[in-house]
Amino acid sequence: MIKTVIPIKVKRIYIAVTNDLVTDNRIHKVACTLLKSGADVTVIGRKKPKSLQVQNRPYHTKRFKLLFNRGFGFYLEYNICLFFYLLFRRFNIIIANDLDTLPGSFFASKIKFKQLAYDSHEYFTEVPELVNRHIPRKIWTVIERVLLPRIKHSYTVCESIAKTYNDLYGINMKVVRNVPYLINLVNRVKNHTNDSKLILYQGSLNIGRGLEHIIDAMQYLENIKLQIIGDGDITEQLKERILKKGLSNKVELKGKIPFEELLDHTSKADLGIALEENIGLNYFYALPNKLFDYIQAGIPVLVSPFPEMQKIVNKYEIGSFYEHKTPELLAEKILEIFKITDRYNKWKENTTVAAKDLCWENEEKILIQIYSQLGLNFK
Repeated sequence: MIKTVIPIKVKRIYIAVTNDLVTDNRIHKVACTLLKSGADVTVIGRKKPKSLQVQNRPYHTKRFKLLFNRGFGFYLEYNICLFFYLLFRRFNIIIANDLDTLPGSFFASKIKFKQLAYDSHEYFTEVPELVNRHIPRKIWTVIERVLLPRIKHSYTVCESIAKTYNDLYGINMKVVRNVPYLINLVNRVKNHTNDSKLILYQGSLNIGRGLEHIIDAMQYLENIKLQIIGDGDITEQLKERILKKGLSNKVELKGKIPFEELLDHTSKADLGIALEENIGLNYFYALPNKLFDYIQAGIPVLVSPFPEMQKIVNKYEIGSFYEHKTPELLAEKILEIFKITDRYNKWKENTTVAAKDLCWENEEKILIQIYSQLGLNFK
């Protein structure tokens, strides 16, 4: 008697985000973890006029070409496109990343009776771009208040944001930190002389990141260079600032680099900075992925003394803190870091311990628990 083989139904998952997918390593890591369940995964983003190609991803990608690139028109157009795209496709789970993808994801999931998960990368209504804009902030706050309590499965990047949402809406938001994969730096060497030092900032070039402050501080530093990797709303202003202050020989704007190539640049630095300013609770609660990238690359850090970053730096003793005052004082702080070599070397050594704890191989266990509750069976 011949047995009939019943095929296993593959789960289909869509992940929605408003960026162009090139540099978003969190989305990549989440998608790769979900692939371990045997699911068919598609990441949905958008394609900007100058977007790079998405290279060699183990999952499907879809990028909308939109008429609007920013503001209300962009968010409305994206969510309408997302809604209708999902409406005419089969899927089991839709994952909305941040509040700006939630409306389209939420209503599509309700109409099609499918499961929805929410990944909050930040405290969206407290981002600097909204803090002083009453009407847009009010609109997003209403969307948050209406939709978030109706989502059963949600998680975010740090404990402070999770607690805030849980207290506000009576939900049970989990924490999945945005940490990198564990890497081996044994054979990596720096490409600059022992007499010079390289300071690195990597991430979005937006207001409130302390970039103007660190650029101004470079006027008072010798044999030290600053490299800025990323792109954003203030890229052109930073270029003008560098030229105006005559710092082209000390400050390099590298632009956007795909996350697959980023480690080669990060590991060559001597100090990683994350000097977010206290503009809204989103930055005050910040636990940025660049901090963990610096740790994996084996470089000490200089960060703002905000609660989430402070906990990590103090726990592992991997760097120091700086409160925004003057460029001269920031320059003095940087010189002090490199001058006390025994302490600097100890911080560098401690990053090895921190890197083993703060890696995706550990963090994805929480993600697997969350999606197991949505019916995924991980191998």
